[in-house]
Amino acid sequence: MPAIVVKDLSKTFEYYKKEVGLRHSLTNLYARKKLYKEAVNKVSFEIEEGEIVGFLGPNGAGKTTTLKMLSGILYPSAGEASVLGYNPWKRQKAFKRQFSIVMGQKNQLWWDLPASESFHLNKAIYEVEDNQYMRTLGELTELLEVRDLLNVQVRRLSLGERMKMELIAALLHNPKVLFLDEPTIGLDIISQRKIREFLKQYNQARRTTIILTSHYMEDIQFLCKRTIVINNGSVVYDGDLARVNDTLGDRKVIKLQLEEPVEVGRFRAYGKIQSYDGIYVHIEVDRTQFKSCAQSLLANFPVVDLTIEDIPIEEGIARLYERGVNTDASTSMENVR
Repeated sequence: MPAIVVKDLSKTFEYYKKEVGLRHSLTNLYARKKLYKEAVNKVSFEIEEGEIVGFLGPNGAGKTTTLKMLSGILYPSAGEASVLGYNPWKRQKAFKRQFSIVMGQKNQLWWDLPASESFHLNKAIYEVEDNQYMRTLGELTELLEVRDLLNVQVRRLSLGERMKMELIAALLHNPKVLFLDEPTIGLDIISQRKIREFLKQYNQARRTTIILTSHYMEDIQFLCKRTIVINNGSVVYDGDLARVNDTLGDRKVIKLQLEEPVEVGRFRAYGKIQSYDGIYVHIEVDRTQFKSCAQSLLANFPVVDLTIEDIPIEEGIARLYERGVNTDASTSMENVR
């Protein structure tokens, strides 16, 4: 049985139009124009136990709203969801003991107290036994290399150290499902790598089901084999991360280094010019034609170096964002799974 099942989940927010000025403020006391924002629109997917799934989308796509519904923070406008067999928005005590959510831009730790004080509070909230608490705390602080920082005020920790403490607070009760909303935002490269390595090791050891949102493709590529892409509140891709570009057509990029400048118009017959500075040229071509294109380029231009590459995953994801909702998304998703 899947750990998470989502079917036609939707969320619409209501708000009111407010124009500038005192007159409009007084008018709004008696007659306000109600507006609607469809944040999530009929999102459906299933996630198996132990999977780490990347949940991608541009700002405002509906990622955080979806995670909040799956954790019971928000009540949906329509649709169904099951997490570990529970209805999240019923907020049953047994359910709340089995999941955690970490939001990179929100703190759960007390700012002026050492992290250890917040950990003790979580221990009491989740009714964690003393032996289990000490064992789990010891394992997590050792893995994240923060044992010497437990009694330091949270506000005196670096951003990377605080995020490590946030993860420990979220994992003290050994949740079976973990929702991570941009856990590496703002962190330096080294801190990001350590967080990624910790999450991968933790998942392998505990088989915790994880949904990860991030704008750093390094996080997604390192941790997630499967990716769900959401845009304008709807799923536009669900499948293997490595096959994102398959949904956009088979394309290759030919990268040229020239011995001397060549007029850019001469390359347009081969494909789409991605970049050109006179010496270096990147041309996007159809996969079925890249061999003949490469041979022709070598024969007709002063080429010093030529390489052929797949379109970067980051660019494939960006194109999915730009394309918006794919009316044939269900078909494309079945083809890439």
